Amino acid sequence: MSKTALILLPGLLTDARLYAHQCGALADVADTTVGDLSRDDSVGAMAERVLAAAPPKFALAGLSMGGYVAFEIVRRAPQRVERLALLDTTARPDTPEQTAKRNDSIALVRAGRFAEVMPSLLPLLVHPDHLALEHVGGLALRMAESVGAEAFVRQQTANRDRVDSRPGLAEIKCPALVLVGRQDQLTPPDRAAEMAAGIPGARLVTVEDCGHLSAIERPDAVSAALRAWLVG
Repeated sequence: MSKTALILLPGLLTDARLYAHQCGALADVADTTVGDLSRDDSVGAMAERVLAAAPPKFALAGLSMGGYVAFEIVRRAPQRVERLALLDTTARPDTPEQTAKRNDSIALVRAGRFAEVMPSLLPLLVHPDHLALEHVGGLALRMAESVGAEAFVRQQTANRDRVDSRPGLAEIKCPALVLVGRQDQLTPPDRAAEMAAGIPGARLVTVEDCGHLSAIERPDAVSAALRAWLVG
C-alpha cells in the first residue's frame, strides 16, 4: 500500500515535538512532515510557506493555530488537500476579548517578559491532571522556549488577524475529521461540533480527560483517530 503524504501543522509556541507520537505511530501509512509556522506574521503567509514545500496532493492536519492555517490552505488550494483533520481548533475569528488578550501578551513579550507567557497559558492549555507531567507540561514549556519570543509575537499577530472560516465550511468536500479534548478550555467541544456540522460528512471525535494539547495529552487516542481518518 502506498503511503499518504501527511502534513501536520502545530499550534502556538509548539514545534514538531507536538506530533512525535503521531509521526511514529502512523509511519506505516503516512509520510509525515511538520510545517514551520514560526516565521510569518499572517495566516496567509504561513499557508503559502506550507504550500510551497508541499507535494502536489496531501492530507492535512492542524491543531489550534495549525487549524487556522489549514483552513487557509484549503481556501487557497482545495484541489491539493485530499483529507483534512482539525484538532482542538475553531472556525471562528477572535472575539474582541480574545484580541485584547493577544495584544496584552504581545505587549508583555515586547517588555522583555516572554518567560512568563507559557507558564501563565499552561493551565488553559492542558487538563489539570496533565500539568505536572514531564511529557505534557514540561514538553510544552520546552517547546515554547525553543520557538521563542519573536516567533510568538508573529504567531499571535497572525492568530489575532485571522478571518472567519465558518462561511467556507460547506465548501470543504474532502474527508474531514474534527477532534477535540472534552476539557479543552480554549476551543471547547461546542466549537468542534459547529465545524463538524458545517463540513459535509465530517466525523467528530471527542477525547475524554483531555485539554487543548490533545496530541501530547492523549497521544494514543489522537493517533488512532488520525489512522482511521487516513485509511478510511
